[in-house]
Amino acid sequence: MLKVLVVDNTPGRASSLRQALSSMPGVEVACTLESPLELFDRVAEHRPDIVLIDTDSPSRDVLEQLAAVSSSAPRPVVLFSDDSQNDSIRAAIKAGVSAYVVEGVSASRLEPVMRVAIERFEADQKLLAELSDAKSQLADRKVIERAKGIIMKQRGFTEEEAFRALRNLAMEKNQKLGDIARQVISISSLLG
Repeated sequence: MLKVLVVDNTPGRASSLRQALSSMPGVEVACTLESPLELFDRVAEHRPDIVLIDTDSPSRDVLEQLAAVSSSAPRPVVLFSDDSQNDSIRAAIKAGVSAYVVEGVSASRLEPVMRVAIERFEADQKLLAELSDAKSQLADRKVIERAKGIIMKQRGFTEEEAFRALRNLAMEKNQKLGDIARQVISISSLLG
């Protein structure tokens, strides 16, 4: 069952979006909001699989709420708007929108639009995780190099011997090499 949270501050179109969703098998509207100001709290409460926002133009309030949700509880978001300005689209994407649809969407296109948004969101999340992992590995390499330098200086080891000593200690303590390197640096700064 796909849980959907709908934010709609355009009452004339709200019923058509809800109606289209209610006719889709496997879709449950978990919550409907008339104002984006409650978005962060309702996402935390209902934990929807996707958020649909229907607005004439993405206001600062909408974008701020989206940014807060994206940073703490990211979800795929589809924004339906009449605003086709590049700045509005760019700001919405930056705030965490997965799909930006101008001039509404027909009931027959709603499911594919939601699927695309979910796939795009998942691809983006995977890329973000890979980027985070790469940054962490780079940070670990820098710390390991620094710890090797400390061991080489204090013990008179070669670079290979210092690395082997770090690796052996990491295996002995059943900890990551980067964590052991951080400990070596901390102890060195205390003694040093």
